[in-house]
Amino acid sequence: MANINLRSWREELRAEKQKQFIVMILGAAIVAAGLVFLWKTDMDNRIAYQQSRNAYIETATKKLDQQIKEIQALKKKRDELLARMEVIQDLQGKRPVIVRVFDELVRTLPDGLFYTDLNKRGDTVNIVGMAESNSRISGLMRQFDESDWFADPNLTNVSAADNKRAGYSQFNMSVKQKTPEPEGEDK
Repeated sequence: MANINLRSWREELRAEKQKQFIVMILGAAIVAAGLVFLWKTDMDNRIAYQQSRNAYIETATKKLDQQIKEIQALKKKRDELLARMEVIQDLQGKRPVIVRVFDELVRTLPDGLFYTDLNKRGDTVNIVGMAESNSRISGLMRQFDESDWFADPNLTNVSAADNKRAGYSQFNMSVKQKTPEPEGEDK
């Protein structure tokens, strides 16, 4: 007996192609979903990696800020110590100067004259004293002019002394203190 196919082969072929098309679309969708999943996972990993790097940088920045504050505190302390050392060295350097100033005050003092008050402000020494005569005051002014430690003597007042010191004149004088250049002396 002969086989006769009563079904239409075209419809079967169309149905078969439709099934293949649906399978291919589902396969493409699954592959696309897999690719999207891989892409999303990769992006999430990159974001997490970048966030960890950012967190590391922030902690390192905080540590550096702390170290900068410590360095600034140390620099401030160092500057304070240097300022103290400078003051101490300045005082050490000026220590012998006052001794020499007093020595020079005694050397310039002529006979018949004595000081009753000495006052120093800045580089000016104000002197109040008593003298037997005005010529002794003039001699003192000449001595100050010739001195290496004093300059510009300025006599402001000469008056007769009170009854206790009869025959003496009281005088007020100011003189500038100068620091002479060292002449090979050891300080």
